[in-house]
Amino acid sequence: MILGVDFGDSRTGYATSDSLGFAAHTLETFNEKNMNKVAQYTAKLAKDLGAEKIVLGFPKNMNGTVGDRGKKTKKFAAILRELTGLEVILWDERLTTVSAHNLMNETNVRGKKRKEAVDKIAAAYILQAYLDSNKI
Repeated sequence: MILGVDFGDSRTGYATSDSLGFAAHTLETFNEKNMNKVAQYTAKLAKDLGAEKIVLGFPKNMNGTVGDRGKKTKKFAAILRELTGLEVILWDERLTTVSAHNLMNETNVRGKKRKEAVDKIAAAYILQAYLDSNKI
């Protein structure tokens, strides 16, 4: 099983792969601003789920450069590697949140439910893109 993570400033979304590595499924959202607490929570979640690796959304600017958010994500990835001993793959997450919002528009998800769902849906998009890239 692979754990997908959409690391955010105040919320972090999670998704998991199925046992065959074909499909990503939304899991949950963790509301926390402190990066170390998010890393500890993520490490525990990975352990509890028996994750083999972590795919972490890596925010890049639209021109491909790495900004402040990307640098913070690299630091978060380093903490996760240290806490879990797992491979942490940085995966380009450009437009995943936009895709998640588009999906919620199409399915008419509004209000509080929308805020709670966007990050775990984005995590599923990130993980699914990774899984699709590894198919033969």
